[in-house]
Amino acid sequence: MAELQLDARRRIELRGRQFPRPAETRVVTVANQKGGVGKTTTTVNLAAALAQSGLNVLVLDNDPQGNASTALGIEHRAGTPSIYEVLVEGAPIAEAVQESPDVPNLWCLPATIDLSGAEIELVSMVARETRLRSALDTYLQWRVDNGMERIDYVFVDCPPSLGLLTVNAFVVAREVLIPIQCEYYALEGLSQLLKTIQLIQAHLNPDLHVSTILLTMYDARTNLAQQVAAEVREHFPDRTLRTTVPRSVRISEAPSYGQTVMTYDAGSSGALAYLEAAREIAERGAAAGTPTTPTSVTAASGTEEDR
Repeated sequence: MAELQLDARRRIELRGRQFPRPAETRVVTVANQKGGVGKTTTTVNLAAALAQSGLNVLVLDNDPQGNASTALGIEHRAGTPSIYEVLVEGAPIAEAVQESPDVPNLWCLPATIDLSGAEIELVSMVARETRLRSALDTYLQWRVDNGMERIDYVFVDCPPSLGLLTVNAFVVAREVLIPIQCEYYALEGLSQLLKTIQLIQAHLNPDLHVSTILLTMYDARTNLAQQVAAEVREHFPDRTLRTTVPRSVRISEAPSYGQTVMTYDAGSSGALAYLEAAREIAERGAAAGTPTTPTSVTAASGTEEDR
């Protein structure tokens, strides 16, 4: 009953809500070296939620699996202009970016299977760690020069490993958003990730910082989930969002239809949770007045009806 009341309140508060624009473009890499924690799901659903709320959003699919492209309904078969051409061949992002067919104001730079070979090809290249950042800076300026609206948010989805693709994702960003699955192993992965981010800060991108931590696949009925959530909030009180993202069948089903949960079932608890998380991120960023000030992420509470 409490979950149903929470969803009803969210529907009333969030229906038709326009989120504030950040002072500058916010570039956020969604990262976790542990697989299966909801990186891609978080990337595409936060991006869709912000775009539905009146903001211009770009997703950079930097994972060879191309799952973010799939969820956004973006063409990414072999041979499609993609992030591979941008990273390896120096092609402009403008020539490869596609607009989502389901969500206005949401664009995606897709990933194809070609990207799986990029790790090896990048090794011998000049400025291999900064190629994505240079390409994005050029694209954002290109939009301004051509009279197009500014991109408000850029989300970078990256693979669950620390190779050159992930390093490029850390160098292009100013913020890191970490989704954490509410299980014990997730805490071990978090400490490893924070050490990696410190290395990137020291050698490649001093502006990088962890702005947001999001608790995903949260099941309020289990003691373990509650303990993990409490521990994360204790250590990172300012960076963990109040909102929580539940385990939800709707969230899991949406990609099989080439959609995010925001368009697949906008009234589900999962969609409402991501929409509220997006609002919290947007409002904290606007209140801070700068995109480089830490924001926070959300922990999730699950509903029985969505399982």
